[in-house]
Amino acid sequence: MLEDSFNKLCEIVTQLRAPGGCPWDREQTNESLLPALIEEAYEVAGAVRANDSANFREELGDLLLLIVMHAEIAQEEHRFNIDNVLGDVTEKLVRRHPHVFGKSDAGDSGAVLKQWESIKRAEKAGRHYLDGLPVALPALMRAQKAQSKAARVNFDWSELRDVIAKIEEELAETKSAIASQDRRAIEDEIGDLLFAVVNLARKCDLDAESALQSATGKFVARFNRIEDELQAQGKRLGDVDLAELDQIWNRLKL
Repeated sequence: MLEDSFNKLCEIVTQLRAPGGCPWDREQTNESLLPALIEEAYEVAGAVRANDSANFREELGDLLLLIVMHAEIAQEEHRFNIDNVLGDVTEKLVRRHPHVFGKSDAGDSGAVLKQWESIKRAEKAGRHYLDGLPVALPALMRAQKAQSKAARVNFDWSELRDVIAKIEEELAETKSAIASQDRRAIEDEIGDLLFAVVNLARKCDLDAESALQSATGKFVARFNRIEDELQAQGKRLGDVDLAELDQIWNRLKL
């Protein structure tokens, strides 16, 4: 049944791209579809975070459609096809899980990750360890992934207090840069400070991207309540000063 459903999807995409198919679909390229691919991946993440199973199911379908579309375009250009994609990822899963499909031992997830990285390095011999870090990742996610990968080869603080001390050091350097009014120095130091805070999230077993999403969501919800309260008083945003806004904000936090 799964194979039939997947084949049906592939057939529909081929028909959409064929002469006489959909004009919009026929115009698309791998490059033009990139924004949609990224957007759909975020919508999948949003559905997961909202614990919305119906929307999660729908968004997974939209993401799968785009993957099939990308592969269809590649096939038309005689580069590869969806069977190649599926074959490659299947072989990779087997090759990088010798503790399941071979004779290796990996007793916990930490051992699995170290083994995965070791196998991956052997596959990509001659390249730097972090060369495979995707440049297109959101900045917080990329920072945390870089730190996690470095930690797997023992480049990591063992104590949380050292991470906190690093944040305090970077904050002091940021203050100094601001005092100097050197824009480039300020940018560099704020970047270092953010990187250190991401490291704190990682050491606390938290996802920095999710933590910031949650904080932003909380801010938006509270700010909306401030706006609602102002409207109830016959006032509008922009017509009241910070002191009044701050007073409402602090009351809503209680």
